[in-house]
Amino acid sequence: MKDLSRAADPHGDLAIDYVEIYVEHLESALSVWVDQYAFTVIGTSSSAEHRSIALRQGLITLVLTQATSDQHPASAYVSSHGDGVADIALRTADVAAAFGAAVTNGARIHRQPARHTGDGPAVTAAVQGFGDVIHTLVQRTPGEEPGLPPGFVPEQHPAGQRADDVGLLDIDHVAVCLSTGDLEPTVAYYRDVLGFRHTFEERIVVGSQAMESKVVQSRSGAVTLTLIQPDPTADPGQIDEFLKGHQGSGVQHLAFSSQDAVRSVKALGGRGVAFLTTPSAYYDLLGERINLGKQRLEDLRATKVLADEDHGGQLFQIFTASTHPRRTLFFEVIERQGAETFGSSNIKALYEAVELERTGQREFRRR
Repeated sequence: MKDLSRAADPHGDLAIDYVEIYVEHLESALSVWVDQYAFTVIGTSSSAEHRSIALRQGLITLVLTQATSDQHPASAYVSSHGDGVADIALRTADVAAAFGAAVTNGARIHRQPARHTGDGPAVTAAVQGFGDVIHTLVQRTPGEEPGLPPGFVPEQHPAGQRADDVGLLDIDHVAVCLSTGDLEPTVAYYRDVLGFRHTFEERIVVGSQAMESKVVQSRSGAVTLTLIQPDPTADPGQIDEFLKGHQGSGVQHLAFSSQDAVRSVKALGGRGVAFLTTPSAYYDLLGERINLGKQRLEDLRATKVLADEDHGGQLFQIFTASTHPRRTLFFEVIERQGAETFGSSNIKALYEAVELERTGQREFRRR
């Protein structure tokens, strides 16, 4: 029998299946994700044009792809942008329905639906997203967890270090930098094409710099994009620098969820991951702003994890220091204890942290 609810809402079950990152040097990128972030290799794929490795931690699946021929799209992507996110694949129970609805509502077609055999998804298709980022639609049965993309051979004996101490669970959100004037059209595109909802917005002013941010989220609540554009009337800042270094719109960071941000940061730091720092003054005032136990406050101070709260509860978050040659990609660890937004007070603090990192400073100055 046909699922009428599914037919009425072809985008109601969208979730992130995997994120593909195009890289210049596959082995170098792999060593970072396995040794520092404790991901496990779960599959490989290769052709005359590319080599790819799939990695997993929790429900997070990352695919690293290096072009071995100018014919592969990773070649032009890396030449233009450097290493970066090229595909945010979206899982759905019915690719044909999701693709058809998206195209009917104005999606830019990247790849028509195709059937596959083997261990991967039965059907895939792809639509354009923002900049040079696409969304591959991946068909899996309802309730199925992320799996391998089509064409991948499973790793028989998964290689990688145990990630129990790191504890990254899923992709909480994806932060996207957009060129000036693209924010409203991008919000409209995701609303119309994929049925996303506009859930949050914020204007951030730091000194003479300013940025506009809007959050769109899939109807399932499983896919969240934080869309950011610089204010052209303000002085240039980190968003402008991203757009210049990346040569256009793209993913600024992936945010990984954790049940315990402090534990995750300690474990990642022990593996060599560097994080942005925050001054002690922030924590001197934090206890007055948020109800935190003494030990919790000291743990946050020791790891430089930021804290905030909204109507739903508290959240804890921190950014990694970018190791990208162009400083256009980094990552975030976030723990939600009931919080549903991004912590209005922390958005400015996070912006400042990245700004100080951008200008070569490793610690805030008290303003």
